Amino acid sequence: MLQHLLIFLVTFFHPFYVSVTEIEQVEKTKVINVSSRIFFDDLEKAIDKRYKTSINILKPKDKKQVNDFIASYVKDHLKIKADGVALTLKFVGYEIEEEAAWCYFEAKTTAPVKQLVIQNNILYEQHDSQINMIHAIVGGKRQSTKLDNPSSSVVFRY
Repeated sequence: MLQHLLIFLVTFFHPFYVSVTEIEQVEKTKVINVSSRIFFDDLEKAIDKRYKTSINILKPKDKKQVNDFIASYVKDHLKIKADGVALTLKFVGYEIEEEAAWCYFEAKTTAPVKQLVIQNNILYEQHDSQINMIHAIVGGKRQSTKLDNPSSSVVFRY
């Protein structure tokens, strides 16, 4: 009984570190929408450390500066190639949902994607146990994977 209680307490009090990135090509427009769900406190710490500044994502003093930092951080840690061409991610904005920030991007493409190559090392420098989940939808076909730090890349074929 005591052993089960200890296992529960260790599991309960041990934090977990996970982000979720969703990538979807809109069939009609061919635009690729990207959204990354990142715990906002971890994102703040990563930005503070990287840019040697202090930001508050929940109550930003300078919203444009916070947007710029978030966009720069995510774009440096999330790279996507569609059919061998590196996508230029355009930052759309972010919103807070519970303990996380949803960060939104879009990229233009002209044809249905046949292959996505994704590199995602978001927060790897913060947590050795970071897990990054990736879901990608092209032509209605969904593929998913889990990347455990230090593994940071995946290829999806459609």
